Amino acid sequence: MTQIDDILKQWNTARPDLDVAPMALIGRMKRVTQALSREMEKTFAVHGLNAASFDVLATLRRSRPPYRLSPGDLLATMMVTSGTMTNRIDQLCKVGLVERIHNPKDGRSVIIALTKKGFGVIDAAVTAHVETQTRLVAGLSKEESAALNVLLEKFMGNLD
Repeated sequence: MTQIDDILKQWNTARPDLDVAPMALIGRMKRVTQALSREMEKTFAVHGLNAASFDVLATLRRSRPPYRLSPGDLLATMMVTSGTMTNRIDQLCKVGLVERIHNPKDGRSVIIALTKKGFGVIDAAVTAHVETQTRLVAGLSKEESAALNVLLEKFMGNLD
């Protein structure tokens, strides 16, 4: 019996009038998310990154060459505040992974560009990240993984 099962048993005793089954599902999803995040953070750390810096670099890397986006385009993909985005970009500029360049179409604005160093770091990090993710889902068959993906997509659709 897991800790979550123990908690449910306690709630069923304390409040038999409540259906606490959703608590089990959400509790397990939360624990899975935390475990996955811990493992992925370890992978990012090997490359001198964290989840936030990985996210910015990966967004730039998967954009088309020359791997440049406006701060607004970066902001639109990451669901963070503009202040948070500015801080992330500042930190990545300090270590030479991205640079701000003047927008040739509008001299008043800048574009965030992946540097050669940044390209190398994110290419290595994303390769390791995919290896980590593959290891983390290895306990499921391809069919189970596909079924879980469908269920999670349906679940997320109900939340949006």
